[in-house]
Amino acid sequence: MNKRLDRQGRVMEWLHGPQGVRWGTNPHDYDSEAVLSAMRHVQRFFGPRRYFSMQVEGLAQVPPAPVMVVSNHSGGTSIPDAWGLMLAWYEHFGVERPIHPMAHDMVFSNRVTGPFFSARGALRADRELAIRVLRDFRRDLVVMPGGDLETWRPYHERYKVRFSGRLGYARMAIQAGVPIVPVAHAGAHETLIVLARGERLARALHLPELVRASIFPVHLSLPFGLTFGPFPHIPPPTLLRYRVATPVYPPVRVAPGEEPPEDAVRTLDRAVREAIQGELAVLAWERETLLERVGARIRKAVQSPGAAIRARAPLRWAREEPVGLCPPGS
Repeated sequence: MNKRLDRQGRVMEWLHGPQGVRWGTNPHDYDSEAVLSAMRHVQRFFGPRRYFSMQVEGLAQVPPAPVMVVSNHSGGTSIPDAWGLMLAWYEHFGVERPIHPMAHDMVFSNRVTGPFFSARGALRADRELAIRVLRDFRRDLVVMPGGDLETWRPYHERYKVRFSGRLGYARMAIQAGVPIVPVAHAGAHETLIVLARGERLARALHLPELVRASIFPVHLSLPFGLTFGPFPHIPPPTLLRYRVATPVYPPVRVAPGEEPPEDAVRTLDRAVREAIQGELAVLAWERETLLERVGARIRKAVQSPGAAIRARAPLRWAREEPVGLCPPGS
């Protein structure tokens, strides 16, 4: 744990001292009653005929625990994709099968969000802690390797996987000896329009050192319109879609504490990204098909009055023509 805290941002160290805080460091903090309480609140907004409609496919093919669920990340700091995924998991498997999402340090930076998310299973994004959860606790883990770089990727890349070369998750899966369950998500990135990630600006502001953030994005979102910075927005009603791909198993096995071969790590990473990208392609095609159907209905509704006029016009002229003509032979 000390190694992890040595890498915390300066703001976190200033807030909590060099030893940091314990929130998000102990899987025993998981409280099933707290998860059930959170689900009841989340279900008011997520689900059929709710503010966020949801479509989830493929959870039935998830192997027994422990597994590492790896998903793309979308929707800015409001993270509706993460809320939807966690709700779908517990609705399918129940709270008897805990799953721990790995989260940024800032989630645990205060006395409100720190205890709240810790009780609901969230843990700091730490390699040793992740391996311990998978190998010793035999519990499932959620990792979104793209992190802030992916959740703030430009709008035109919303159907692209952007892990930015981060391989830690693949290394952890090999060391823990668990399969990876790839999950593709689409929908959360429709709730705002990210114009730029602002990586240069983040470096100029020293955000990587201060708060371990790589971006300072520019986006169009509610309620302020044009917004600078990774600030939460108010997402409009959106359909959140998830597709769970076939599990991907580590290509090699290593002894506890042994570093996996780099080529094996890259092979696993490539297989996972290709699986997620393949499911994203399906989600993109489904969206285009849906928009085509909606567009066809709109065109039909818009064109129908004119079509009706054109259909009646020949009949009108057929009735009016004889009035102005002389009978044959007159």
